Amino acid sequence: MSRSSALAAICLSSGLLVSACGPSGGASKTTVEVTLSPAEKQAALASLPAPYNTGDLENGERQFGVCRSCHTIAPGGRNMTGPNLYGVFGRKAGSVEGFAYSDAVKAAGFVWDGAHLDQWLTNPRTFLPGTKMSFAGIKAEKDRVDLIAYLKVETGAGKPAVTEPKTQP
Repeated sequence: MSRSSALAAICLSSGLLVSACGPSGGASKTTVEVTLSPAEKQAALASLPAPYNTGDLENGERQFGVCRSCHTIAPGGRNMTGPNLYGVFGRKAGSVEGFAYSDAVKAAGFVWDGAHLDQWLTNPRTFLPGTKMSFAGIKAEKDRVDLIAYLKVETGAGKPAVTEPKTQP
């Protein structure tokens, strides 16, 4: 068994999610991401800054239901109508490689954080005129807080992935 196969088998058997990144057959990296238990999700939630530390993750997941048709949130997830949101917090707006952003988003010049995402989720078209996003927004502040808290916990905000170079046998 190769070193990479052995690592994958160990990670899978111990409850870790393994996803390969990069083209097959070439030099790439394997990202090993720990799947959080409910207790770990609550701990991650509690570590968030206010008001997100009081978010309701179940409601946030329900709110994400309207986003799911256009966005993925898994590490290495594909871009759909919208970009993959894993790692969105701390990322410059309009910077996901391979996604065709509107000129407005490409020129936005800000880094995604809770405050910017809250404004975006309220009404993307008025927050950033010229965006291609047709989503009308989420009017209830509590629903936006819950959604942002859910996204922070589920998209890796504050929890680094463990990355190991993948070698060819």
